[in-house]
Amino acid sequence: MKSVSFDSTNAACGAIFVALGLFFAYQSFNLDLGTTFRMGPGYFPLALAVVLTLLGVVILVQSTQIEGEPIGPIAWRGVLFILPAPIFFGLTVRGLGFVVALFFTALIACFASQKMRPLIAVALSFGITVFSVAVFSYALGLPFQRFGPWLRF
Repeated sequence: MKSVSFDSTNAACGAIFVALGLFFAYQSFNLDLGTTFRMGPGYFPLALAVVLTLLGVVILVQSTQIEGEPIGPIAWRGVLFILPAPIFFGLTVRGLGFVVALFFTALIACFASQKMRPLIAVALSFGITVFSVAVFSYALGLPFQRFGPWLRF
């Protein structure tokens, strides 16, 4: 008899996907689902939750088919720089404005990599900021303040 072995990384990811999908499917039933032709506010979240659950099941089944590597160490540097970046943006975008908040958000996220050098991080953050302002402010014409009330010039 063949012993059951599985890829623990894929099994954990699949289980998380299934759990999140079931949670969001359950939550979407609190909203009006509507019909296929007259979709309510809960229809699309339910559809996405079903897709996420099915994807999780596929990953779980696949994890029993192949044997993978064990879960490696957690990249704490990435966690400590990537997670606070969007939080910083959300807390400062109204006060600092889009340009400054985005520049510092990108700068914070740049240092998640150990290979990133300060000068390259500043240049990359500047480039992301210029590109984003060009696209969102000028090309799309979105109405947001480029510089907020904390930085009145």
